[in-house]
Amino acid sequence: MKAIGIGDNVCDKYIHLNTMFPGGQALNFAVYAKMLGADSSYMGTFGRDEVADHILATLDELEVKHERCRQHDGENGYARVTLVDGDRVFLGSNKGGIAKEYPVILDADDMEYIKEFSHIHTSNNSHFDSQLPKLAEADLSVSYDFSGQWKEKEKVAQVAPYIKYAFLSCGSVQEEEAKEICRMIYKAGCPMVIATRGSYGSILYNGKNFYKQEPKLVEAVDTLGAVDSFATAFLLSYVGNLEKNTEQYPGKTNELTEIFIKEAMAAGAEFAAKTCMVQGAFGHGKEIQ
Repeated sequence: MKAIGIGDNVCDKYIHLNTMFPGGQALNFAVYAKMLGADSSYMGTFGRDEVADHILATLDELEVKHERCRQHDGENGYARVTLVDGDRVFLGSNKGGIAKEYPVILDADDMEYIKEFSHIHTSNNSHFDSQLPKLAEADLSVSYDFSGQWKEKEKVAQVAPYIKYAFLSCGSVQEEEAKEICRMIYKAGCPMVIATRGSYGSILYNGKNFYKQEPKLVEAVDTLGAVDSFATAFLLSYVGNLEKNTEQYPGKTNELTEIFIKEAMAAGAEFAAKTCMVQGAFGHGKEIQ
C-alpha cells in the first residue's frame, strides 16, 4: 500500500533533556506508515536550519520518500515540550515556522503524483485546508486529524465535506459527549469519524453504528505521537482491507465493513501502545545546539 502524509513537520524540543525529536502529525503518519510496512512518502515545507536538517536526515535514514517537499529560507517548525509523569506538556511553539508563509499548494504535477497513493493524511496544523477540495474532486482517500479543533464550527464546515476519515482528540470529554461530537462531524459531511480518548480508548461512528476499542495500557515513557500512531495503524489496516477486498470480493465490501473496522481499531490500539514506549514520536533524538 502506498501512503503519503502532507503538511506539518516539526521538531519537538524536549527542554528537560536538551534534545529535539522529529514530529508533526503529517510527518508522523509518513514515518509510522513506513514502520508498518507501507510504501511511504511525505510532502511538506521545510525551513533552512538545524531543525530542518535533522528532520530531513531522519527521513533519509528511515527511507521515507520526500522528493516533492519545498524548502525556503527561514525557521522550521518546532515546539517546546516537557514531560510530567509520562504525559507531554507543551510550553510553546513557533506555530509551524516557515510553513505558515509557504504552505503546500498543489500544482498539476503534484496532483498527478498524489494520485498514485492509496491514502493521504493531513491535519489541522498543516495549513492545507484550502487544498482539500482538489483531493475530493479527484475522489482520493483522505483523512484529517482535527486534534481539538472539532470545537471550531467554521473549521469543521470547511473540512468535513472533503475528507473520508476524521480523527478527533476527545480525552477531555465524557463518552456520551464524544459520541455527540462524532455525530456532529458526520452530519457535516465526513462518513467515518474516530474519537481518541487516551486511557479511555477510542470510539468510531460511521452513520449507522458506534464501535468502541479499549486501549492497550502500558507504563508509558512518552505519550507524544500516540494519536498519530493509532490513526496510521487504523488507516493502513482499514483502507488496505477495503482496497484488497474490493478487488477480491466485488459487491461484498459492506458485509465486511464491520470486520474491517474492528480489526483496524485493534491495530490502532496495539501500535499506539508501542509508540508510548519510546521518547519523542518515534525516537531519533538529537542534542539541541
